[in-house]
Amino acid sequence: MNHSPIRTLAALLAVVVLLPVCAAEAQEDGLARAAPADVGLSEAGLAKIDALMQTMVDEGELVGAVTLVARHGKIAHFSSVGKQDRDQDAPMSEDTIFRIYSMTKPVAGVALMTFYDEGAFTLDDPVAKFIPEFKGLQVAADDGPEGQPVVVDADHEMTIRELVSHTGGLTYGFFSRSQVDTLYQQADILNRDSTLKDMVVKLGAIPLRQQPGSAWHYSVAVDVQGYLVEVLAGKPFDEVLRERIFEPLGMVDTAFWVPPEKAGRLASLYRQTPAGELVPMPSEYLTKPNFLSGGGGLVSTALDYARFCQMLLNGGEFAGARILKPETVALMHTNQLPDHIAFISPRVATPGNTFGIDFSIVEEPDGTTDHALAKGEYWWYGIAGTWFGINPVQDVFIVGMIQNFGGLGSGKARVASKRLLYEAIADE
Repeated sequence: MNHSPIRTLAALLAVVVLLPVCAAEAQEDGLARAAPADVGLSEAGLAKIDALMQTMVDEGELVGAVTLVARHGKIAHFSSVGKQDRDQDAPMSEDTIFRIYSMTKPVAGVALMTFYDEGAFTLDDPVAKFIPEFKGLQVAADDGPEGQPVVVDADHEMTIRELVSHTGGLTYGFFSRSQVDTLYQQADILNRDSTLKDMVVKLGAIPLRQQPGSAWHYSVAVDVQGYLVEVLAGKPFDEVLRERIFEPLGMVDTAFWVPPEKAGRLASLYRQTPAGELVPMPSEYLTKPNFLSGGGGLVSTALDYARFCQMLLNGGEFAGARILKPETVALMHTNQLPDHIAFISPRVATPGNTFGIDFSIVEEPDGTTDHALAKGEYWWYGIAGTWFGINPVQDVFIVGMIQNFGGLGSGKARVASKRLLYEAIADE
């Protein structure tokens, strides 16, 4: 086919004009890919993460998994193995959407701390300053008749610092046993058809499980943080997340539900039977909920969550968008627990770990659960097996996505993959 010189010149000029645009788009993406060796990682070492996940799939411990590792601002490993849906024989892919459950908590915490940066509150403010329903909350001192605990006055009002570090006296209703836990269950505190306002009204009628500041107890505290965000912003929690986090960071697939046009990308959810078999579970994430759970309501992808992690690793900025001040990010992964605090529920009882603002922190690696190079890592995970770990000392993070609700494989995948990541660091 013959082309005229004018047409050829026009085509060349179009390419020249478009090149800067494409380069700018790639730069704005903020997470380019790099060979492992270019960022001080062993390619063979990272390949062991794939091998681990594939073995777990082959042995029936997982249906599928996506893992992503980035160092020095570049993705060095991004892989999917197994199936997104076993019955439909749909392969897992890099853009598969996952229910991230408690990995929602750090996102909610960042949203709240954007208001801290604006001077809207201090960590030592009482929660009741913004949520009147929490004013004068009493504390369960002992079991009482007819399921109602004997109560005493709180020795102080719950502070925001206690709220964001799970030390405010709240519970979840199912990680420990007490009359207060039973009252949470009876009130259906996290009812999907209710609202965050409904939740705080219910909580205002139930005593605290323990004195504020006396114990770390995994709890509905981050759902309360979601409501606090609504109070501070004067608008729904999901709008705040979209405006302050998702849109600036380009987290296009992160939300409280999966719209119909994306439903085909949602991974199926499985639970592990006592016999070890993975069986499907129904999904609640294909319709928009009334309850916008800051504690466990989001869906996301590995790449979306990687953008969130890189923002934190960058000290609060990503691809030109400033979300938090660097000192605020540092505060979030600084221990907020009083000395000698009790631990009632076991979620943060990992040896050598403490707790900041919606993050667990590896303070003194035990060499078993946490690799020696994990010191300084801040992390969390979700009950369906998703996990992440951000290490500013090594300038690295990992994101893992599976859908294995409460299964034994969840902890194995998280702990082993993070260990393999640290073993793959080649420039120490």
